[in-house]
Amino acid sequence: MRTFWTPSRINLAIDLSIFIAFLIAMAPRTSGIAIHEWLSIAFGAAIIAHLLLHWQWIVQVTRRLFGHVAVSARINHLLNVLLFIDLTVVILSGLLISEAALPALGIQVERGGAWRGLHDLSANAFMLLIGLHIALHWHWIVRTVGRLGHKRHRSPAALQAAADVEEGVE
Repeated sequence: MRTFWTPSRINLAIDLSIFIAFLIAMAPRTSGIAIHEWLSIAFGAAIIAHLLLHWQWIVQVTRRLFGHVAVSARINHLLNVLLFIDLTVVILSGLLISEAALPALGIQVERGGAWRGLHDLSANAFMLLIGLHIALHWHWIVRTVGRLGHKRHRSPAALQAAADVEEGVE
């Protein structure tokens, strides 16, 4: 008997959680600065989990980039590198302007105007990059969500074929 939690479904659940946290975190005027900061810290942890789940794929694609690889894989890799760099800037600059999370931990930071501007600019760039990331993976998202309700209607051979495909999908 196959388990409901296949690698693709785990990835989808983590990605969906990251996306929901992202939407809430991107509205600090609505959620409040404390929720924005704590959720953003959790968001950073979720991104680390996402990267660890995809680490084998990252290593394989990075190695193949120096050989013959599809243009879409190169674009995806470049986009992921840009997302990682930008997210690092967003999180670090956010910590450096923290008004709630770090003070709650007893850590005081000098908040300068340049860090606020960098945080806003990198957060806006992240919105653009994440939109491109979602667009690039839209087919996988639709296919994985579509498979959630169709498991019981498939033959064992079709389930095995789907499992084989899931293992190779990012």
